[in-house]
Amino acid sequence: MAKKPFDPRADLPYPEYTDGHYRPVEKDDSVVFDKDYPYVDKSKEFQKKVRTTRLLLNLLVFPFSYVRLGLRVKGKKNLRENKELLKKGALSVSNHINVWDYIAIMNAIRPFKPHLLVLKENVLGKDGPLVRQVGGIPIPENDLQATKAYLKAVKGLLNEGGWLHMYPEGSLWEFYRPIRPFKKGVAYLARTADKPVVPIAFSFRKPSWIRKKWFKQRAKLTISIGKPIFVDHSLPTAAEQEEDLLQRCHDAVAALAGLSEEENIYPAIYDHSKRIDY
Repeated sequence: MAKKPFDPRADLPYPEYTDGHYRPVEKDDSVVFDKDYPYVDKSKEFQKKVRTTRLLLNLLVFPFSYVRLGLRVKGKKNLRENKELLKKGALSVSNHINVWDYIAIMNAIRPFKPHLLVLKENVLGKDGPLVRQVGGIPIPENDLQATKAYLKAVKGLLNEGGWLHMYPEGSLWEFYRPIRPFKKGVAYLARTADKPVVPIAFSFRKPSWIRKKWFKQRAKLTISIGKPIFVDHSLPTAAEQEEDLLQRCHDAVAALAGLSEEENIYPAIYDHSKRIDY
């Protein structure tokens, strides 16, 4: 019988709703995310900063992350076997369980260089420039023209062969093993841009005594990469195509995370879903 994946079961104040936030978010209204904001910044000055950041990631951060997270990567062959397809543009989804998990994803899917959809608060404040330089794209709120500009920029990125990562659970819940319901944004983008979605999942391994006692590490991380998932254009409506895609993406992430059908306790699609105490 296969060994059951480790569950760190952190005692954290997970919110009532599955997309809720419990970590404080720094707020700063000095930047306006309107129709003129460069959601995908192609300027020479910014791209120079991106290249410098990428060099530091490759030389220092990625090697350190392997050690610090106890990182293990599975499924790289799914990227190699679909390299030519993914070079034409792709999305990816994963559970969101560690403040470093995007660094792990950037590391795992190399040589692809992903962008990441983020809450606008993550681009504001002291870490904002770094978030942008590693590919962060803020999501505007309550502004129709800004939303149109943001969607145009994101679809342009995908159509030019870019990679866009999304956390469809909607928020970070550290060390939480179940896969929470997914919001529909990734399915909409995959359908309208007609790009595949790569499922990625984080699971946990029991830390050694040294990691647990000396470094206060609750769990080591395994990242598993699945095969690309495609929109089923044979379904009659856009809504059915998106719901079907979201269901298959959620199932794939749950399976990659080592969850059995019985352990996959949440519905695939977010509908003001509430936390289940398991």
